[in-house]
Amino acid sequence: MNPILKLHIGALCLSACACFASNDDTLVRPLQDQWADIKYKQDTKQHVDSYQALAEQAHKLVESNPSKAEPLIWEGIALSSEAGAKGGLGALSLAKEAKQKFDQAIQLDNQALDGSAYTSLATLYAKVPGWPLGFGDKNKAEDLFKKALALNPQGIDANFFYGEFLADQGKTAEAIKHLDTALKAAPRPRRELADKGRRQEVEVLLKNLSK
Repeated sequence: MNPILKLHIGALCLSACACFASNDDTLVRPLQDQWADIKYKQDTKQHVDSYQALAEQAHKLVESNPSKAEPLIWEGIALSSEAGAKGGLGALSLAKEAKQKFDQAIQLDNQALDGSAYTSLATLYAKVPGWPLGFGDKNKAEDLFKKALALNPQGIDANFFYGEFLADQGKTAEAIKHLDTALKAAPRPRRELADKGRRQEVEVLLKNLSK
C-alpha cells in the first residue's frame, strides 16, 4: 500500500494532553471538535471535502493569529488528514504543506499543545515516502517522536503514533509498551470523542500485535 494512503495524523489532536496549564487550546477548540466529528462520525466518502474545509477554516485562524502556534498545528493536522483521506501521489503536496505548518509552529512555540507539532511532524516523516518521491525519513521520525514524548510522556497520541511507528519497524515489545501507556492516558478535557476513537485504534493495534 502506498504509505500516503496510511496517513492518519490525526489526531494529531493529537497530542494535546489532559492538562492545558501551559497550553491554551481555547482558540482551536472548534477545530478539534470538528476534526473528531469528521474522523470518528462521518462517512469516509466525505472526508476529503470535510478535511479540506477544516484546513481552510484553520488557515483563516492562522491569518488572524499570526503569533500563535496552535492554529498552525491544526492547519497542519487538517492538511495531513486530508492527505490521508485523499491518498496516492496527489496527497504528497498536501503532506508537504502540512510539514511547513508544523515547522512554522515549532519555530513559534515548540511546546504548544504539549508538543503536538512534533508528534504530527514525526508521523509525516514516518508515513510519507522517502526520496525521490517525498521527504519521508525514519531517522527523523524517531528523533521527533522522542522530542514529543519528552514534552508529553503520558500523552495518548504521542504514545499511540510512536507505538505504531515501532510496530512498523518490527519492534513489537517496545511498541506494546507505548501502546499500553496510551491506553492509560488521562482523559483530555472536552476531548471525549477523540479519546474514545484513539483508544479504539490503540486496542486494534495491540490485538494485531498479539496475534
